[in-house]
Amino acid sequence: MSGLQPIPSLTITDGPVSAGVGVRQNLLDLDRDGLERFFVEVLGEQKFRAHQVMKWIHHRYVTDFDQMTDLGKVLRAKLHAHAQVVVPNVVFDKPSADGTHKWLLAMGEDGRNAIETVYIPDKGRGTLCVSSQVGCGLNCTFCSTATQGFNRNLTTAEIIGQVWVAARHLGNVPHQRRRLTNVVMMGMGEPLMNFDSVVRAMSVMRDDLGYGLANKRVTLSTAGLAPMIDRLGVESDVSLAVSLHAPFDELRSELMPINRKYPIAVLMDACVNYALRKKGDSVTFEYTLMKGVNDQPEHARGLVKLLREFDRRVQMKDAAKVNLIPFNPFPGTRFQRPEDAAIRTFQKLLNEAGMIAPVRRTRGDDIDAACGQLKGQVMDRTRRQAEFRRGLERAGGSTAEQVDGHAA
Repeated sequence: MSGLQPIPSLTITDGPVSAGVGVRQNLLDLDRDGLERFFVEVLGEQKFRAHQVMKWIHHRYVTDFDQMTDLGKVLRAKLHAHAQVVVPNVVFDKPSADGTHKWLLAMGEDGRNAIETVYIPDKGRGTLCVSSQVGCGLNCTFCSTATQGFNRNLTTAEIIGQVWVAARHLGNVPHQRRRLTNVVMMGMGEPLMNFDSVVRAMSVMRDDLGYGLANKRVTLSTAGLAPMIDRLGVESDVSLAVSLHAPFDELRSELMPINRKYPIAVLMDACVNYALRKKGDSVTFEYTLMKGVNDQPEHARGLVKLLREFDRRVQMKDAAKVNLIPFNPFPGTRFQRPEDAAIRTFQKLLNEAGMIAPVRRTRGDDIDAACGQLKGQVMDRTRRQAEFRRGLERAGGSTAEQVDGHAA
C-alpha cells in the first residue's frame, strides 16, 4: 500500500473504558460496545462518532486523529486529550517462498517480549494465525512455543493489533477488497487462558465496523480447558478447534499435561455441549502426527471410536472433523515427522470409517512459521526456557541462535 502512516510503537495495558487521570485510552483495546461507552461517558459524544472512528482505525488503518477528516476540531481535540491508537511495533517481517508471511511484533514499552503472527494464503482465502499470550501457560511437549516458557497474557489491543498490522500490509479493505478472509486463534498461547481479551478481540474481528468476518471464519483453538469451552459457548459465537493429538488418556497426558486436569471424557462433554449450542456447526479436532508416538493404526481406530461417539451424541453426521497435521520439527525436539506412507495409512483408516480428515499441507516451514513452530521472544517467568536450553547444550551443539525463533 502507498501512503501508509508511521506506526506508533507502544502498547498500553487493557483497562476500563474510563481511563485514569493523565492516562489516554488505547482505542484498540475496545470493541464496539466499549468504544460507544467511551464516547458517551468520557467524551460526551454521540455513539455514531464511535462508529466513525472505528471505521477509520480498522477499515482505513488511520491512527492519527487529525487525519480523520469527518471529525470536527473539538472532537479531535478531545480525542487527543483522552485517547490514542497504538498498535504493535513490527520488529521484522519475513515472506516465505510459498506466499506465507510472518511478523515478529514487539509487545510492551521495553520491547523485550515479542510474539509471532503468520498469514497463510491458499486458493482464494487468506488466513491469519494470531497469538494470545507471550509464550504459553501450558507445556505441550511437542510445541516449540512451550519451550519458550510464559510471560503474560496479551491485551485486546495487542491481539487485534496483529490483525491490524497484517490487514494494513495486505491492503485489505473490509467488504471490498478482502485479502484477509479467516482468523485462527492458533498462534502463541492458550486463548482460553486469556478469555476476556480474546473474546473482545474476536468481537472486533467479526464486527462490520471492524474486519467484517463471518462468525464461522473466526476459529478459536484450545488445548482443552473444558470449563472455558462451556463459557465460550455462552459468550461468543465462533468456530471451535480442539488440539486432541491422542485418543487415549495416558498418551494424551504425556503429550499434553492439561489432560491430567481435564481428561478426554471431560473434554468431549464440553465439546458436545458447545456443538449442541451451535446447531449445525462442526467441531474441528487437530491431530499432530508424530512418528512412532500417535501415528499407528490403533491410534486411528481409537480416534474413529471417540469421534463417532461425538457425532452420535450431537446427533449430526460429520459433527466432528479432523485436521491431520504432520509434525513440524524444531531444534531440540525429540519428535519426528512420520513417513508419508504412514500419514496416508492413518488418513485412509479415518476416511474408510466415513470421517472427514484432510492432511494439512505444511506452509511457511522455510521461515519457521509452520504449525507448532512459533516462538517469538519471551522473557520467561517459568523455568521452561532455561531448562530447554540446558537440554540442548547437553545434547551438544545447539546454539542460542537455534533456539531463538527470530535468529538470522
